[in-house]
Amino acid sequence: MPAPGDDHKAPKTSHSTKDQTAAELLVRCLENEGVEYIYGIPGEENIDVMDALLSSPIKFVTCHHEQGAAFMADVYGRLTGKAGVCMSTLGPGATNLITGFADANMDRAPIVAIAGQGATTRLHKESHQILDLVNLFAPISKYSTQVLDPGITPEIVRKAFKVAQTEKPGGAFIDFPENIAEMKCDKKPIPVQTAYTPSPPDAKVEQAAQIINSAKNPIILAGNGVIRQGASDSLVSFASVLRIPVANTFMAKGVMPFSNELSLGTIGLKARDLPWFAFEKADVVICIGYDMVEYHPDMWNPDNDKRILHIDAMPAEVDANYIVECGVLGDIGTSLRGIAVKAKPRKELGFRDVRKSIADDRAEYSKDTAFPVKPQKIVWDVRECLGPEDIAISDVGAHKMWMSRMYRAERPNTCIISNGFAAMGIAVPGAIAAKLAYPDKKVIAVTGDAGFMMNSQEIETAMRMKAPFVILIWNDSEYGLITWHQLRHFGRPSHIEFKNPDFVKYAESFGAKGYRISKTEDLAPTIRKAFADNTVVIIDCPVDYRENMKLTAKLKALAAPANVPVPEKII
Repeated sequence: MPAPGDDHKAPKTSHSTKDQTAAELLVRCLENEGVEYIYGIPGEENIDVMDALLSSPIKFVTCHHEQGAAFMADVYGRLTGKAGVCMSTLGPGATNLITGFADANMDRAPIVAIAGQGATTRLHKESHQILDLVNLFAPISKYSTQVLDPGITPEIVRKAFKVAQTEKPGGAFIDFPENIAEMKCDKKPIPVQTAYTPSPPDAKVEQAAQIINSAKNPIILAGNGVIRQGASDSLVSFASVLRIPVANTFMAKGVMPFSNELSLGTIGLKARDLPWFAFEKADVVICIGYDMVEYHPDMWNPDNDKRILHIDAMPAEVDANYIVECGVLGDIGTSLRGIAVKAKPRKELGFRDVRKSIADDRAEYSKDTAFPVKPQKIVWDVRECLGPEDIAISDVGAHKMWMSRMYRAERPNTCIISNGFAAMGIAVPGAIAAKLAYPDKKVIAVTGDAGFMMNSQEIETAMRMKAPFVILIWNDSEYGLITWHQLRHFGRPSHIEFKNPDFVKYAESFGAKGYRISKTEDLAPTIRKAFADNTVVIIDCPVDYRENMKLTAKLKALAAPANVPVPEKII
């Protein structure tokens, strides 16, 4: 019988357990969880699992580096809400998973990592490639354990997926020793049970409505939790009924369509950007699905003068600048619908001037023809070439700041940005996972040249898996974001330059296609042609990052009229 608060689902597979090995049982358990793909690299200590996969409907995506495999699982989990699965061998294979795994855990994407391990008979002593992987992964996961008996495999797998996928989602790690994998076991997978998120208490819903009714200038700060709980449409209805403007964090882009008059776009730069003017005037901030790891409250509530309404499935993090007046805990969609019924709609739509300034800012360079291409123009053209449901995966670097600020997302999970752990190298493997998960959508990896080279080897993986997507490289032959920081702090760069290969020839060496932008007017047509090519395509686009320091100056100018101190960190 299901535990209280759990929904019971019957196992999807039925296999004979006669002469079954623990490795075969592990695979059956993964099938039971609905796993579609495992991203990884085969090794000696996981050979039993690799062999068992030959008779499974699960597709194993052979990668070139475990970091790429972990990033694929990371983005798959974030896009689908189902745990992405990655696998490696022991020692260096497992440590290579760490960056992508940590990114998923901190960005609240469900992920399950499985690593082969040496036999339990040699774990107690110095031995070839042996590391204490359970303790290594423990600080960056919600659950980390080792299979020490074949009979507990079903419990461990079921718990790993349940913990990884339960709000707030994150990482689960399974260490699977080679001698355990080959032992016989007659166990079966455990029925899948999904934790139920309860409805909020009526008293809290009523209190929240009263706070909103008493507000003079309320504003909504929407975080990634809204997307995780599938509450984006509920948020749009809530804001529309009560006529309250919405700003979103980087990872919540699209929860409120940018085209909606209530959208104040994205807030998250560590500076006084345009949405900041609305927060400055706001007396009540309604935080919905807000993850503090993305954008610290001292940035929008520096004087602790805001009344904060916290709407989420989980209690608020403790922070001196986040003192909650009312916390409405439970299913976000249910909470918003309940509050909307009890609160009074506002007569006037607030912050119209801020909204107009933001909309004008986004379109300012839409017709710019200067070359190299300005970041604002690149983002504009990318957006114009994609439909509302198509997916852009941003890597980490200076381009991430521009994509986060300027990209006009219309639907949730259509602009994926790593903003908790913020790991470079995510875009190319992440785009592969996105295309495999949603083959009918256009997918573009927006990346700097440095981030691209970190996992560009996975282009071969994409070609082999027949996963066509476009890679748009912002080429400046340096670590542009670090240059930006160095110029602000010291007025000069230090050791940030490098040489790139010929990206067109590089693409062709994989059997992919490559294009180089030589004038700005060619960018949008080239992106459209690249999608029509229906293969992996690299577009090498020179970028004018002089705009970085111009943005810094612009943000300082915004702060100056109100005599507001400019933070040391502008971005």
